[in-house]
This record gives sequence, structure tokens and C-alpha cells, in this order.
Amino acid sequence: MSAKTASGLLMHLVRNQSRVTKRLDQYLSAQGISLSEYQVLDALAAAPGQQLRRIDLAETVGLSASGVTRLLNPMEKIGLVRKELSPRDARVSLVALTEAGSRTLQDSQSRVAQCADLVFQSLDTQQRGQLAKLITHLR
Repeated sequence: MSAKTASGLLMHLVRNQSRVTKRLDQYLSAQGISLSEYQVLDALAAAPGQQLRRIDLAETVGLSASGVTRLLNPMEKIGLVRKELSPRDARVSLVALTEAGSRTLQDSQSRVAQCADLVFQSLDTQQRGQLAKLITHLR
């Protein structure tokens, strides 16, 4: 593949990612959260003990450490997450999913599924599987 073709493909991926992000944000706004907040709740739900160090959470959701801190402050104020001290190291703070955060995540998952159906409606099952494999290889 030529550099020009690869660059064009990359720009096409970026444009599609932007469109999907915008659409997901619209769908999730009906639940009162942003896509970034959904990603945080989803990452915490999947983590052992439903908690992560801030730096690990930032890496998981693709934000900087300061970006995740700015995102978490209002989430903590409305009770979606809480801060906890690490039992192993008092210098380390953990972010934990609350019961309200878990409910919000569950309520939002149907909106994400609706958006996914819309985004992938032109692909059949086999094409969706192929796309999943390709995306996995991009990591």
C-alpha cells in the first residue's frame, strides 16, 4: 500500500470515528451522560472490584491523567463514582463505580446498542465479524 493510500485510509478512519463519536454522544445525552463518562463507567464495571487507579483508568479510556480527573470530579459529585484509598499504598487513590453509576451504565447500554445497530446496519453478520477482526489487529 502506498503512503498516499495509507494516509487516505487513515483520514477515512478518523472521519468515521468522529461521526460515530458524535452519534454516540447524541444517543447517550438522553441518559444524561457523555460518551467519555460512559467509557469511564464501562471501564470501571469491567475492572476487578469495579475500581481502578486514576492513571489506569485514563489509559483505558484514552485520556490524559488531568483529563480523567476533570471528567471524574462532576461524576463524583453526582454519585456515579467515588474515590477510595488503596489498601496497599495510601499515596494511591482509586476510582470506584457506585451503585448509581452501575445503574446509569445499565440504563445507557441499550442506547449504545441502538446506536451500534444504526452504525452497522449496512453490514451483514460476516462483515461485522471481519470488521471486528480488523479492528483488533489495529491495536
